[in-house]
Amino acid sequence: MATIRDVAKLAGVSVATVSRVLNKTGYVNQETKEKVQQAIKMLHYEPNAMAKGLAGKKTETLALILPDIANPFFAELGRAVEDVAQTYGYTVVLCNSDNDTDKEQKYIQILKSRYVDGILFASHTLRTSDVVELNKAGIPLVVLDRAPANVPCLVVRSNNNEGAKLAVRHLLDNGCRKIGHLYGPQETATAKERLVGYEEAVRHYPWYSPTLLEPGNFSIRGGMEAAERLLARHPDMDGIFAGNDLMALGALKKLQQLGVSVPGKVALVGFDGIDLTVITEPEITTVAQPIYELGALATRLLIKKIEGVTIDNETYECDVSLLARGTTRRANNAEGTADD
Repeated sequence: MATIRDVAKLAGVSVATVSRVLNKTGYVNQETKEKVQQAIKMLHYEPNAMAKGLAGKKTETLALILPDIANPFFAELGRAVEDVAQTYGYTVVLCNSDNDTDKEQKYIQILKSRYVDGILFASHTLRTSDVVELNKAGIPLVVLDRAPANVPCLVVRSNNNEGAKLAVRHLLDNGCRKIGHLYGPQETATAKERLVGYEEAVRHYPWYSPTLLEPGNFSIRGGMEAAERLLARHPDMDGIFAGNDLMALGALKKLQQLGVSVPGKVALVGFDGIDLTVITEPEITTVAQPIYELGALATRLLIKKIEGVTIDNETYECDVSLLARGTTRRANNAEGTADD
């Protein structure tokens, strides 16, 4: 493979002159420029992107740090990031943190040394010190969901609190009179906001109790186990709001294994809007986030920051919508809502 030195030797010029031609910086007379371009063509020379990055601190590379690539929500988010990045000529490096703070720290250090142009954080372990460090290093970042407190960040997120209330209202409108909640890890902003939204929607009802809350770890297995525990504690429960679709999938499977009719005996609502919710029978009612739009917006904002556009560090919050399907579609809905 030809090097920049080979090009300089063949053209009879210095390496610095070749660099000026490649990077279109500084003055090079037309005759010399043509000699360099001819040498590049003859040697089939291709500039090394990393070397260009080391020289100019720009590699046309973005990094996306995800907490769990196995979750279809993050797979769709990643697709949006890659699609938009490619239209602007950027390549995306994917980093799966597994919700592990130490692993994420290693990624941050590696990415800093490799001169990525910007980082998208969709994980939930970003620390205040990380944001400060990246700002000092001049690496733009955008956070999907919520940034650490007391540090200005550009954030793109969905309205999780309102989405939870939307789910509960839908269950109440469909005749449910005792609704449980399967919640995700409380160190994550999304799980916490959805739990708070649920509590704000139901705590004034006489049937509400903290025992209607059960952790499900945002996973299918966690949803199965949580639904079983919740039903054992509250056999008269007739509605479940799961804090994400994976837990809803697990809950549906466990309810069917236990012979509990869905939605006849227990109605079920998830959250996210992943495609897996339409392959079950019945299909799962869910509060859908605009997943692709979230990833696309975050990527466009990051690229603008990289290219020098002044963007205030503010929060862009996207609306959610309820997709009513089979797990709440009862033949004869009870009239009204739960007793006040």
